[in-house]
Amino acid sequence: MESSTAKRRSAARIRTGLRVWAADGLVAGLLGLVVTATLMLHAELGPHAILGFVVLWFMLGALLATTTPPDGLARDGRGPGPANRVTLLRAALTAPLGALVFAPPATGDPLLALWVIALAGLALLLDGLDGAVARRTDSATAFGARFDMELDAAMILALSVLAWQMTAVGPWVMLIGLMRYAFVLAARPWPWLAGALPPSRRRQTVCVLQTVVLLLVLIPGLPASAAITIALAGLLALGLSFAVDIHWLYRHRPEVCHD
Repeated sequence: MESSTAKRRSAARIRTGLRVWAADGLVAGLLGLVVTATLMLHAELGPHAILGFVVLWFMLGALLATTTPPDGLARDGRGPGPANRVTLLRAALTAPLGALVFAPPATGDPLLALWVIALAGLALLLDGLDGAVARRTDSATAFGARFDMELDAAMILALSVLAWQMTAVGPWVMLIGLMRYAFVLAARPWPWLAGALPPSRRRQTVCVLQTVVLLLVLIPGLPASAAITIALAGLLALGLSFAVDIHWLYRHRPEVCHD
């Protein structure tokens, strides 16, 4: 009986998610497809880039459909709301960057590097816009904040892989993108790591800094020594930020609070 009820709730949740995201997801997906095709043509990438984008977009659609709150996101019950639409637009610019991982670009391709910098830079500008829109329209939600955060992490991961593929920086640069996911996985054996952290301007600044660092590393013609130094500085700042958060979570873990 409980299993049947859970299945009905899950099915209802998915229907709600599809109703909320279908139209906007289709429009944003077409935009992302055009961007990916443009990259493929101008940078002479193989067709795997298009396939990669389609796979990533369907994965995003599945996640949105299955995690959208049962009551929807907008007050009128239609669509994801203005702030989430901005975040979805940002996803349409970010997914083509992830698609490049499926079609590894040539090292030192200046044209592609400029495309990547332009797309990621525009996505970074939109990152500040969705929060402003949420506040101005009084449409901020926990779902929207999580969507925004996960998209930030995905873009940093994609950029860190591209920095490894397209520059003289070694594979260790991917630690910038993987650190956050390692932190999430570490919460399985150590549940206290999944505790709620207080809002932090330092954390937000370091997150933005990682995107800026990776974009600087991707600048065509940047000397290898400069690219490595910049990437190391970004990785160090990120590692210290995580260390501060881990220390705070350890001190406030449930066992301590109950003493």
